[in-house]
Amino acid sequence: MNISPTHKKIVPVVAGLQHVEDALPLAQALLAGGLNVVEITFRTAASEPAVRAIAQKMPEMVLGAGTLLTCEQVRRAKDAGAQFGVAPGLNLEILKEAQKINLPFVPGVMTPSEIETALSAGYKLLKFFPANIAGGVAMLKALAGPYGPAGAKFIVLGGVTPATMREYLDLPIVAAVGGSWLVDPALIAKRDWQTITSRTKEALAIAGTAH
Repeated sequence: MNISPTHKKIVPVVAGLQHVEDALPLAQALLAGGLNVVEITFRTAASEPAVRAIAQKMPEMVLGAGTLLTCEQVRRAKDAGAQFGVAPGLNLEILKEAQKINLPFVPGVMTPSEIETALSAGYKLLKFFPANIAGGVAMLKALAGPYGPAGAKFIVLGGVTPATMREYLDLPIVAAVGGSWLVDPALIAKRDWQTITSRTKEALAIAGTAH
């Protein structure tokens, strides 16, 4: 992938998309706010065609597919046009499948042993999840000691809010924060694209002040 999903320090996660026709206006709302990254989770029937629609119509988006729990989902995500995959946990079979089809992948980790397993498999960009109940900033500071020098970087997800994102982004070991607050399912249901654009601009302004 030419551009990392972490280049803007924010990865919005679209969870539970119900209608394929909302995919393009949602991506356009993020782009209008200055963010050309999105992760569509494979949790509904609309997810895969939504990835396909964005891939075909908006090639400027760095497009990810999340909650990939099976090798079949990994293949479907790649076929639909996803540029990177994400999982909540660490599954070596899924990582092998992603490598086989050349899909950049961000596995989820929460413990030192999982981090070491991911590093040994060649993965340095990891998803720290669920951050809010796994020790948050304090846990990441502790993990930075042994794993920062090894090249580990984290996308932090799970309970991140505009009020807490700066504290995470100030940590050198954190590459980006993610979450659904920018693309709240309630806003998508109302098709309130303007609020999504406004929230995106506000979040990018906060990210821009992080060290």
